[in-house]
Amino acid sequence: MSEATSEVGYRGATACVAAGITYRQLDYWARTELVLPTIKSATGSGSQRLYSFRDILVLKIVKRLLDTGVSLQNIRTAVEHLRKRGVADLESMTLMSDGVSIYECASPDEIIDLLQGGQGVFGIAINKVWTEVEGSLATLQGESPEDGSIITSTNDELAQRRKRKGA
Repeated sequence: MSEATSEVGYRGATACVAAGITYRQLDYWARTELVLPTIKSATGSGSQRLYSFRDILVLKIVKRLLDTGVSLQNIRTAVEHLRKRGVADLESMTLMSDGVSIYECASPDEIIDLLQGGQGVFGIAINKVWTEVEGSLATLQGESPEDGSIITSTNDELAQRRKRKGA
């Protein structure tokens, strides 16, 4: 993750687009404390939550787990585990599930051991989800948590041209 990305906050609507979820899901998950915004939480009616890159990554992982039939209770347990991990740990992790339990695999050997159990499993390579979220956010606007100013992606060619022109 680039340094610029870690300093950017994303409003709820932007987080929804990047994670592929509805605003209703986002709001429910925030109110039930499944995934809370780490940059700025809502402080009343009309206030805006600001989500970090990592928050959006977790939102997208939750969505993938729900889509494959994992129970919300098991997802809550997995999210709590992910919260305790560092960002670098997340990038190298693969989550595996048999539809009931969720397992963390940090190496190909752990994945093979899990598959040798004979039960059908699916995996979510977090580094792949990471890349997808980065790609989505590259075309969306964020904002500075300090002053609320709009931040566009530095990877965007048009944004780079505007910056060079001083516009």
